Amino acid sequence: MRIVRVKSLAAGVLIAAALAFAGCDDSSKASATDSGTQAAVSGNASAMADKPELPPRPEYVVNVKVETITPASMRDILVLPGETEALDDVSLAAERAGVVEWVGVTEGQMVKEGQQIVRINLSALQAALDRAKANLKLADEQLRRRRDLYARKVLSREELEQSENEQTVALANLREAEVNYNYGITSSTVSGVVNKVYVDPGEYVAEGATVADIVNVGTLRINFNVPEADVRFLSEGQQADVRVDTYPDRKWTGTVDFVAWKADLATRTFQVRLVVDNRDGRIRPGMIARAAFVRRSLSDAVTVPLFCVQDKGGERIVFVEKNGVAQARTVELGVIEGDRVQVLKGLAAGDRLIVAGHTEVEDGTKVNVR
Repeated sequence: MRIVRVKSLAAGVLIAAALAFAGCDDSSKASATDSGTQAAVSGNASAMADKPELPPRPEYVVNVKVETITPASMRDILVLPGETEALDDVSLAAERAGVVEWVGVTEGQMVKEGQQIVRINLSALQAALDRAKANLKLADEQLRRRRDLYARKVLSREELEQSENEQTVALANLREAEVNYNYGITSSTVSGVVNKVYVDPGEYVAEGATVADIVNVGTLRINFNVPEADVRFLSEGQQADVRVDTYPDRKWTGTVDFVAWKADLATRTFQVRLVVDNRDGRIRPGMIARAAFVRRSLSDAVTVPLFCVQDKGGERIVFVEKNGVAQARTVELGVIEGDRVQVLKGLAAGDRLIVAGHTEVEDGTKVNVR
């Protein structure tokens, strides 16, 4: 009985020792784990303390240039193309049929009004003219003698009247011969330049055939077709600037000398004609010209450069600067003159319009005015 108790006591001592040993082992592991965690945290904190802080992100600012809106005068201009023509463009025709005996001009030559161009059958006409002059001279002499005889009552009244009739007939024949002679000479009816000669000496021409073209280029006419909505702004005596496509750097001044009262039924436009001084002969008939007609003048108009206007979704937008911030303005446009356009709504005098950098901003973008 005592032996059993001793063994039981020994077993209990061993179990207690084992539990104690196990408890010590778990405590060691827990203590090691806690130590490792604390070391890791301490290491991370040290690393974070060593890393430098990032600078704050810079604010987005756009450099711009501005223009203060100032009311200015403006012209509503209508630009139309037109075709030039000579003020006088004459085709000279033969007034009688016959052989061309003489041509007195060449193409490109300047001629004056009344200058002879062509002579036709002039030799025969000259002979007829000389004969008529001789007959008239004879009739005049005979009438003079018979008047003297009648005064001395040697000649009857009937014989005197016969001589008077003969003189009248001779005078009529002379006039007819002079007219026929003049018909044989084709002269220029205007001053200008010979554009074309159609005949040569020795050539037979029919009555009414064209022998030469004479154009007066010292003064030119330019014809324009003006829409019915704009013709009411134009009147005779009004001046307009004229440019010719051939001379882009030159400008002429034309004067309106005709405004049609009736529209062309095909185009529903009205003919308007300008007269231009062309003494230097630079403009040639048939060239294309463009005239700037002033329909009306505007005063105190709000204008902006055309390049500042942007199209965003069908709206016309400009940007203004206010307190360092870009503001979008929806504008309504009016008259265009050159590179500027009138603003009817959306801007006012004193606004600071952004004219450089406007394509890089949006509504609310901060800007720096240079």
